[in-house]
Amino acid sequence: SLLNKATHTHIHTRSGSVGRSLLAHEGRCEGNGDRGRGPSYIHNLWLTIICCTLTPFFNRFKYKPQLTNDSIPASPMLVDSSVNSQSHHGYSTDSVDYLAAEEYTEDIYRYLREAEVKLRPRFGYMRKQPDITTGMRSILVDWLVEVSEEYSLQTETLYLAVNYLDRFLSCMSVLRGKLQLVGTAAMLIASKYEEIYPPEIDEFIYVTDDTYTKKQLLRMEHLLLKVLTFDMAVPTINQFLVQFLKEEETRENMSTLAMYVAELSLLEADLYLKYTPSIIAAAAYCLANYTVNQTFWPDSLVVFTGYSLAEIGPCLNDLHKTFLQAKFQPQQAIREKYKGSKYMNISLIEPPATLPLHGLV
Repeated sequence: SLLNKATHTHIHTRSGSVGRSLLAHEGRCEGNGDRGRGPSYIHNLWLTIICCTLTPFFNRFKYKPQLTNDSIPASPMLVDSSVNSQSHHGYSTDSVDYLAAEEYTEDIYRYLREAEVKLRPRFGYMRKQPDITTGMRSILVDWLVEVSEEYSLQTETLYLAVNYLDRFLSCMSVLRGKLQLVGTAAMLIASKYEEIYPPEIDEFIYVTDDTYTKKQLLRMEHLLLKVLTFDMAVPTINQFLVQFLKEEETRENMSTLAMYVAELSLLEADLYLKYTPSIIAAAAYCLANYTVNQTFWPDSLVVFTGYSLAEIGPCLNDLHKTFLQAKFQPQQAIREKYKGSKYMNISLIEPPATLPLHGLV
């Protein structure tokens, strides 16, 4: 298994099998042919025809980000391989399209701030785990980053999977031989929740090098859902960060750098679970903004979030240390991902040696 080997695991794929929609399977059912067709059947048929006819019309009025020919997709993930799902701000808008409704932005933010407290993992849970360590968790998250990149999953899918993993480990003791199974089940659930075309179960079995069976994965999926009481809609660092980047216009390199440093925080549970996702997102924004523009936290976001720079300071200081140490860490999947031209080679940017946070930390 991944953790028994404790080494960098190469991701395998079966060409042609990725991207098939679950709807293609769930939509197949066996009926009784034409028997029993009555008024309700005719009514449903007409509704289907009307919906199919009008959907393209209404889709014309959906929010669509403007793209330029030279814009570079900087979001860690795409729903598919098309650049059209990317905005020119350098982050994906597909998974947070509700933010396009500007009149509800503040209400959405308040709701997310309330929900993030209720659905967060327990800080320090690893101390109660008898057979796994923070290092094993880091190896697993690094592998999940590779899986999400290989299958072009949304950024939000990765963040959800890590949240499900940490919340499960906050409640259940797990043997090291089953930790990768928990992580795979978390990614499976997150994919079903977030993706339009999630990878099939067989693909998740394959990327574990057939360490687990399909039956084992389905059982773990069931257990994980039960332990988490089916609370799958959780606020993530990514959701808050995208909201901040929409609220305050930013350059693409700055927004991409913010996404990169925010993702680095996923590797270190002991350090970052003491902070809420909104604080980590604010710290990522400040760190990227200072690296690119030599300024931290704009007044508009102070008003919008209610966070002062002093409140963000401790997390910002920790994230800066993580940024400085990133190239020396054994887990390099995030850094390698953001080295690509798709992400503007952003992980090659040198972090600032120090931050002027005197009196804030």
